Amino acid sequence: MYRVCFVCTGNICRSPMAESVFRAQVAEAGLEGLVRVDSAGTGGWHEGDGADPRTVSVLESAGYPQDHRARQFRAAWFAELDLVIALDTGHLRDLRRLAPTPADAAKVRLLRSYDPAADPTGGEADLDVPDPYYGGLDGFEECLELVEAASVGLLEAVRLAVKELNT
Repeated sequence: MYRVCFVCTGNICRSPMAESVFRAQVAEAGLEGLVRVDSAGTGGWHEGDGADPRTVSVLESAGYPQDHRARQFRAAWFAELDLVIALDTGHLRDLRRLAPTPADAAKVRLLRSYDPAADPTGGEADLDVPDPYYGGLDGFEECLELVEAASVGLLEAVRLAVKELNT
C-alpha cells in the first residue's frame, strides 16, 4: 500500500479538498486498493471538525464526494507514509522541521510541484496553493482548479511508485 497525506494549516480547506480530488483520481485510475489517501493540518485548532462549508460546496458542485474530519499531523506518521504533500511553503518548512530523519524530510513535497503549468523558476512560494479561508467562494474555486491541475502529475508519480513497489 502506497500512502499519501495532504497537509495544510487547519485541515478544513485546502488539504481536505486535495484529499477528495486525489482519492477520486486514484479510484478512477483503478489504484484504489493500492493507494491510501488522507489529510491533516499542521495545527490542531479544528480537530474533529468537518471541512469548511465552502470547501464542501465547491467539491460537491464539481462532483467530488467528501466525508472529512480534521486532525493534526503527527511526526510519528512519517514512518507509515510514503509521500507527504504540503499545500504551501510554510507547511513544507513546518513538515520538514517535524520530520524525525532526513529520509522522512525527503518525503515532503509541494503539491504544485507536480503541476507542469506551474512556474518553479519563481521559487517555492510561486508553487503555493493560496489559503482561501479568509476570502469568498471564488478563492475556494481557484483552490480546486490548482489542486486538480497538480493532481494529474501527482497521480502519474504515484502510479510509477506503486508500479515500482509491486515489481
